[in-house]
Amino acid sequence: MYTIISGTNREASHTEKVANEYKRLLTEMNIDADILTMVGMDVMHRTPEFLKMEKDILIPTKKFIFILPEYNGTFPGVLKAMIDNTDISKVWYHKKALLTGISSGRAGTLRGIDHLAASLHYLKMNVHYNKLPISLIDKMMDKNDRLNEETIKVIIDQLDEFINY
Repeated sequence: MYTIISGTNREASHTEKVANEYKRLLTEMNIDADILTMVGMDVMHRTPEFLKMEKDILIPTKKFIFILPEYNGTFPGVLKAMIDNTDISKVWYHKKALLTGISSGRAGTLRGIDHLAASLHYLKMNVHYNKLPISLIDKMMDKNDRLNEETIKVIIDQLDEFINY
């Protein structure tokens, strides 16, 4: 099972739009993937809704795709809080992760990708080497929230590698 984690709780974010592009591309590759959004999610408490999400989505997932925006030079605290609030060994240990960072600036959240990779390594995850920074995200998407062809090609290459990982 694949799960795409949209790493922010901001509504209608570019992160969510990129997560939808990943889902669309995986569907075209005949791979089912869920999108986990943190919009409206209480990540600070192990509520019944959080426990259901953990049981139904996170624990069964074998491969995670993290789409993360840049927040103050790193990844969003809401994503870190969600990870910290889970049953770490059941959710993360020995599973695989793919990281894509997005930003409106020129670095595509390179530091945030590295910070998340370090945290995931600590959680005994296997992080794929092809970490994709997407810079200038507001210029990469068209009015229909689709990424440009060049970026799509790079993502397809990244996904092909991750599928075989």
